[in-house]
Amino acid sequence: MSDTGHAGELVDHLAEDGTVLGSVTRRTMRHGNLLHGAVFIAVVNERLELAVHQRAPWKDLWPSWWDLAFGGVLQIGEAWEAAAARELVEETGSEATLVPLGQGTYADERVREIAYVYLARDDGPFSFPDGEVAELAWVPLTDLRQWIAERDVCPDSVAIVVPLLEDLDR
Repeated sequence: MSDTGHAGELVDHLAEDGTVLGSVTRRTMRHGNLLHGAVFIAVVNERLELAVHQRAPWKDLWPSWWDLAFGGVLQIGEAWEAAAARELVEETGSEATLVPLGQGTYADERVREIAYVYLARDDGPFSFPDGEVAELAWVPLTDLRQWIAERDVCPDSVAIVVPLLEDLDR
């Protein structure tokens, strides 16, 4: 599915404190760079490697860039953990147990989000039912910062997810 297929989905428009101001279409949220909720799921295997993926070229935000976590935008009224479980299944086919890692905020000229981050321990194999993943690779947590420095990586996942993973590589 292309992101244009998601354009009419309703999402919650959030205030800075995370309260819901109202609902808007995903298209309106993107066009107006409105604050919204998102989830990130970092998938780590037993060798302490992070599953990273290249986003599909049709994505509306950072197409073909690498991402450190699976996830996405919360649907209207959706709970954080429910969104994380839904996104993990949609993007990887995995139903791994989710462990909360923390939360963060990110804002730039293209996206403003409050995000909750979850950890899933899974060695795969994965399927990519929704077609949002173009390629998957495993990166040792100890090499993650160097790996990031060598490619285009979604800046929101770098800003929010990396600090929460730093204690896992010990």
